[in-house]
Formats: sequence, C-alpha cells, structure tokens
Amino acid sequence: MSFALRPFHPALSQCLCAERDEPSFEAERSFVRAPLNSRVVSSSGHRDKGKGKARDTSLHDVPVEIQEALVLEDLLYVLMGIEGSHITYHPDYSPDDEDPLNGMRFLVSPSLDPSLRDLVERILPLATYYTATTAFIESRSHLDFGLVNHALCASMRNMLKDYQTLLSQLEHAFNTSAQFTLQKLWFYVHPTLHTLSLLYLLITDLATADDPTAELSSSSSDVSDPEDDERNEALGLGGAKLKAVLSEIKTTSLGVNGGASGIAVKGGEVLAILYDRMQSMSGDPAARELYGVLLRDAGKPYVEMVQAWIRTGKLVDPYEELLVKESKFINRGTLEMDYTDEYWERRYTLRDGSTLGSSKQHQAGVPPPRAAGGRLPGGACVPTVFERWKHKILLAGKYLNVIRECGIEIRRDPSQEDDGDLSMDDERFYKCIEDAYTHANRTLLQLLLRDQQLIPRLRSLKRYFFLSQSSFLTHLLDLAHTELRKSAKSASLVKLQSLLDLALNTDAQGEDAMFREDVKVTMAGSGLYEWLLTVVNVSGLEDGDAGEGHGHAHGSQKKEREKDKDDKKQMLAIDALTLDYHVKFPLSLVISRKTILRYQLIFRFLLHLKHVEQSLSSMWIEHKTAPWRRPTRPRGTGPEAGRQTPQMPQSPPTDWHSEFENWRKRVFLLRARMLAFVQQILAFTTFEVLEPNWRKLEGKLEAGKVETVDQLLRDHVDFLDTCLKECMLTSSKLLRAYSRLIVTCSTFALYTASFTKSANNAIAAADTPDGDHSMAKRWDILGKFETNFNHWFKVSYNQTNIAQRITPTY
Repeated sequence: MSFALRPFHPALSQCLCAERDEPSFEAERSFVRAPLNSRVVSSSGHRDKGKGKARDTSLHDVPVEIQEALVLEDLLYVLMGIEGSHITYHPDYSPDDEDPLNGMRFLVSPSLDPSLRDLVERILPLATYYTATTAFIESRSHLDFGLVNHALCASMRNMLKDYQTLLSQLEHAFNTSAQFTLQKLWFYVHPTLHTLSLLYLLITDLATADDPTAELSSSSSDVSDPEDDERNEALGLGGAKLKAVLSEIKTTSLGVNGGASGIAVKGGEVLAILYDRMQSMSGDPAARELYGVLLRDAGKPYVEMVQAWIRTGKLVDPYEELLVKESKFINRGTLEMDYTDEYWERRYTLRDGSTLGSSKQHQAGVPPPRAAGGRLPGGACVPTVFERWKHKILLAGKYLNVIRECGIEIRRDPSQEDDGDLSMDDERFYKCIEDAYTHANRTLLQLLLRDQQLIPRLRSLKRYFFLSQSSFLTHLLDLAHTELRKSAKSASLVKLQSLLDLALNTDAQGEDAMFREDVKVTMAGSGLYEWLLTVVNVSGLEDGDAGEGHGHAHGSQKKEREKDKDDKKQMLAIDALTLDYHVKFPLSLVISRKTILRYQLIFRFLLHLKHVEQSLSSMWIEHKTAPWRRPTRPRGTGPEAGRQTPQMPQSPPTDWHSEFENWRKRVFLLRARMLAFVQQILAFTTFEVLEPNWRKLEGKLEAGKVETVDQLLRDHVDFLDTCLKECMLTSSKLLRAYSRLIVTCSTFALYTASFTKSANNAIAAADTPDGDHSMAKRWDILGKFETNFNHWFKVSYNQTNIAQRITPTY
C-alpha cells in the first residue's frame, strides 16, 4: 500500500533532537525520510506532553473547507490506528495501560466545525474496530492458541486486506480529486463500518469469554494438568481432602474472581462462540454471511482433525482443541489388572465427560465451566453442530484404534468421499461421519464375532461358570476334597490347578476343549456374601441404623470389620475358590475384568449351593447306615422283661424309645428340607434364570441383531446384571438370609458324624442299665438348627415375595 503523506519538516526534527542530551535515532537519515515520522511521537515526548494533545492546534479561524481537508487527511491516518493532528487519543485512553483488544479510542478537536464533527464521530468507531481486530490477530496468532484460532486470524486478516485496499483507494482519491469530501468518505466506509463492527463484537465475545486469570493460571506452576488430574484419580490420589486443600490454596492465590480452568479460548469453544453469534444475528444477512465465512474458515482445521480421527483412528490434536481426548498413560496392559476397563472406557473419551448413557460430567480431568456463561473451556466445549454427532465421532475412532492395536491394516471404506474441501456447514461432512462410524463399527464387529470367535468363547464361559451341562465341578470337588477343607491361605493353587485340568480334560469336548487352557483356579480375598453385602450397602449402614447416632454406626462398622478380619483368617478354601478366565485383546474388551467379576460371583454362588448339596447328599448316605435304621424296643417288651425290677431307675422309660425315634425322624426331616431347599434354588437359578437369559443373548448374537460394538458390550453386561438380579444377589436382606441359610445347611452337614455318634450312644445306652438315657442335649442341638433354618427360610421367603411384587422377574 502506498501513502501520499505530508513532507517531513527538518526544523521539527532539530527541535526534537535539541530537547535531548544524548544522540537519538530520530536524527538518522533513514528515519528522517520515513513518511510516517511526522505522525509518530516518541514515548517520552508523549508522556511529557500529555496524552497526544500537544499537536492539537486551534481551528477556530480556519475556513470550513480547509478544516474538512485537514480532518480528511487526519482520518486517513486515524483509520489505520495512527494518531492525527486534530484527531487525538481520548483523554481516558492510554496506549501503555489499555487492553489492546479494546481498540484505540480517539477524540476530535473541540475547535472543529460542529457540522464536520458529527460526521467524523460517526467514522471514528471504524478506527477502534480496526485496531482491536489487528491486536486480536497479533495476540491470537501464537502457537498456544491452537489451529482454530490461527485459521480464524487468517480469515480476519484477509478481510482486513480488503479494508486496507479501501483505505489506499480513498487516499488516492483524496490526493487526486478536488471533489473528494468528508461526505463521500462516509459513503464509502459506511458498509465497512458494519462489517468491522461485527468483527469487533466477535473478538469482544472471545476476549470476555477468556478466564480473567487465564494468564496467571497458565504461567503458574501449581496449576495441574487435566490429564495429570485424571491419572491421579485413577491411582487413588485425588481424595476429597486433597482437592479441598488445593482448591483453598488456588482460591487464595488467584482471588475470588479467578476462574477454575485457566484454559485459553481455543478449539471447540471458539467455534461454539462463532456459531452462537451467527445464530443470534440470523436476522442480519450481512452478519450471517460474515460469521458463516469465519466459521467455515476457522472450522477447517477442526474438520481435518475429525476426518483424520474417524478415517484412520489417529488423534492428531497438538493443542488439545478437539472434542476427543487421549489418556496416553492408559494402555492395553491395564485390561489384565484393572476391573474398570481403563483402556476402552478411558483411553479415548470426550473432553466434556459425557457418555452414551449419561450427559453428566462425571469423569476425572473434565475442566470446570467458565464463570461467565457456564460454557466448558477450550476443546471440552463441543461445537453446537457436533453435539448430536459427538458420540459417533468418538466411537468411530475408538473402533479403528482397536483394529490398529490388533495389527490389522485399516482399509478405507469405498463409499467414503475423498473430499478434503469439506466444511462444518456441509451436509457431506456429516454423511462422511455416519459412513465412517458404520464402516468402523461393522469392521470391528466382524473381527470380534468371526475372527475372534466371540460366541464360542461366551459359550465356554457359560459352561464353566454357570455349570451348564457340565460334570467337571463334581469331579473337581471329589478330587480336591482334602485340599478344599484347608484354609484359603494353606491350600495349594498349583495342586488345585492340576486337579482342575484333570477334571476338564475328562469332561471337555468340542468347542470347550479349545478354550479349557484359559480357565484358571484362583482364591478370592473375601467371602462371597460379605463382598456382595459390601457392594450393596455402599453407605456402610445396615437397614434401620440410619437414624442412630454416628458414634454407634462407627462402632458397629468397626465391629463388623473386626469380624470380617476373623472370618478371612478362618475362611476355608472351598469358600474362597473361584475360577478366572484369560482372553487376549481385543476379546478382552467384551470379556473384560468387569464381566469376569460378574461371572465369578455367579460361579461362587452356584459352587456353594453345589457343595452344600453334595454334603447333604453324603449325609443322606450316612443316614442309610445301621444306627439310623436299627429299631429300638422298650425294655419291658423283650425276652428279659421278666428279669427287670421296678427298683432300677437307670433303665430307660417306655416313652424314651418313641422320643428317640422322633429325634431321628426330625433329623431326617430337617436334612430332607435343607436338601430340597438347596436343590430348588439350584434348579431355579440354572433353569429359570441363567439358561433363558443366555438364550436371549445368544439369539441376538447369532441373528445379527447387535448392530454396534457398544451395544454388544452393553448387552453382555446387561445379561450378567440381569442374572445377578434375578438370582437375588443384589438385595442386602436376601443376601443376609441366604448366607445364614447356607451356613446353617453346611454346618448341619458337618454334624453328620456327631449325630451318628449320638445315635450310636443312644442305642448303646438303651441296652445298658447304667447308660445315659437323657435326650435333652440331642434335642437342644437339633432345635438350634431347626430354629435357625426356619427363621431364615421364612425371612428369605418373605423377601422373595416382596421382590416379586416390586419387580417381577419370572
């Protein structure tokens, strides 16, 4: 751009140099010949002369035509942000102290003719808008503000080129045409004034949306990174007390008005602000067109990052602007040791923390919203146009990442358009997202179902953990009977594993033989019912304790913890025995540690029932022996009845024999009731719950009704949750009743030898005059078992009826 400026006066330069004692660069020839030197004042001179009023000369005696020419010349400088002679900085404006994003403010000389001043004051906002926009472009072009801001600044810079071209044409007209007037200048710049005002409103929104303490927060060393927060949360270092202390320190250091995020306005937040402003100005065609151009240009880097993610699974986001984020510290290895499925659920997530099931921001590492407006900062802010597509964008890339992790080359879907000129307002772009999501989902689903043999794997899991059509557990219990009676810490896992392999090799056939090596024996750290009660009672309070004092609750919890410790020390191997199942990636996404845990809970429940059934069946065999079948006769009816004398009180009374027969019958009856109860629970769990639910899941998989990988994961987890719920393992009262019933039954089975010994002693005492004929102790022991069983059976029966009335499941 060429400017025809007024000639430089050497006398003014000599005057300025004379005021200084030291040499100045202003005396250099290159500076003297600079065309803008007459307009630029040194900072020291500016401070001494007071806010730019030194060059202001009175225009009272100057004709209006000359005033117009002088003001026109000044305006051509002022519209570029250079202070003029008669249009100077506003008294309240200081270039050194003022925020450059607010723009320069100018004031017209009060001696200017009022007819001209009104027109000049209409034009002057153009200078403020231009200088503010220029300052915004300079400040937001740094690397820290990201690619979206860079693209936005480039688009604004192109618009300012048109403005600068206009000024060049106006200057040419001023120098060459005598008919160029202030009114003509207003005519030419009036449309541009509206355009720059729209830019100014936009940069004001972007500037005010920024955190007031963003610069302080970004430069402070004690402000944590969101990814570090997420890592600390995963490692258990993000406690409430620690967060409270850090929050207090941060509030003290940053002040009450300080923001919580310290993240610059960039990425999705810039696009969201642009889109909102375009929608709010939809009634203005010029504004809608302007903001549409800016949104299209600024969104190009964002669109390119989204395309790279959904087409290749590679996340290229160097400035954290995209709605998808990667937690690099989480890798495939966490699937083998973490029960929260870190890799799938938290390796790649949405920055706003929302999931398919919920839009709440529940994940660690999600930055807090802005104090003004409540908008999430930076890349965590999802542009409005992407809101309904964000989950498909996330899943498309996640699916491709799983395929890449398997070492499989990602092939481009032929139906996808290879058009790099897509924009955010182009319908083809959203069709591209839909096609990419469909292609990635179909490819991964086929990989899991066909190549990784998911359905046979799930069938083997059902066979091993649900004891379906399998006799290996009976073989294992028989082979490992001695080892399982030891304590959980003393039992040998190596021996148990070899016995399990032997049982599986005897029983496995077909598909199960392919996967039997993946089944391993392991010992749980706590009892089944204690663990389930801990999960169900998250609050730590039993029913009815909520209204009691905190001290009593704390004491009860302490006693329960001490009791649990004692139980753990005395826990038998049979109570801690469980199975584990190992699969490789990517099947570990479906058969994850989270789902394996559910399988283990159901297996341990069935194992306890099976073990108690086996013990009660052994007791039935014991009851087939002579002490339980031998009849007894009163002493007055045998051959030796005549020899008895009424003076022998030690001889058993006549009704003792009937009492002993009643005692034996009551033992038989209680054993039969217990066995029937255990067998019915086993039959109900196996044939009424597990088998029908498995058929539903298997039917979905085989019929191809599962359309997405996430639906497959949800269906698998829902299947297991439904089984746990219908097995009544999610009710604290039922769990308590079941645990007492199972303990009562198993303890009663352990008393088999004691009851047999007692029966032998009673029969021997019947033939011995001096024998113990008292039945009180025998009835007392049996009565305790009957009372316990009847009470907890009644509790479980009532709770089952209540559960059926509330949520009928069968």
